[in-house]
Amino acid sequence: MGEFIHSLLVFFEGLGYWGVMLGLMVEVIPSEIVLSYAGYLVAKGEIGFVGAVIFGTIGGVIAQLFVYWVGRYGGRPILEKFGKYILINKHHIDVAENWFTKYGTGVIFTARFIPVVRHAISVPAGMARMPLGIFALYTTLAIIPWSILFVYLGITLKDNWEHIDEIASTYTIPLVFAAIGLLAVYLAFTKLRSKRSRV
Repeated sequence: MGEFIHSLLVFFEGLGYWGVMLGLMVEVIPSEIVLSYAGYLVAKGEIGFVGAVIFGTIGGVIAQLFVYWVGRYGGRPILEKFGKYILINKHHIDVAENWFTKYGTGVIFTARFIPVVRHAISVPAGMARMPLGIFALYTTLAIIPWSILFVYLGITLKDNWEHIDEIASTYTIPLVFAAIGLLAVYLAFTKLRSKRSRV
């Protein structure tokens, strides 16, 4: 882990729950690291599990709302130029835009669990002017289980929380398959409803 990231985490630690939220809001550190570090703080008894999940969820949602608004009012040019500062590059945007165009608004929930797409899916949602309430709802419903998982893993790892990358795939791969399954169900339901409306 880089010295800069470590310094930020130490700073956030001093802020308690607010530090967890801020760490996720600024998006200069991957959410998995911030949340597992929050779990480490829970294991130390400095914060509580429920509070870590709540503030982690709030921070994650605010971060995605920011990306949504940038996509809505700035579009691709702004994200392609400055997205690297929030862990989004042109490839992420291309893939996310293709997914959003192909699968529609329901992908906002399922894409949160799929690598590459999950960080950038808010961009095409903003560009398409997806209703903010629906966007916020789907985003929140996806971020809650993500926060629970990584806070829990941080608690389990304790002082070894920095090794989260080494074990995360054991837990995230099933989430990816579950998300793809939900997406398939959503698409089947959407197609069926579309056929019925034409009858």
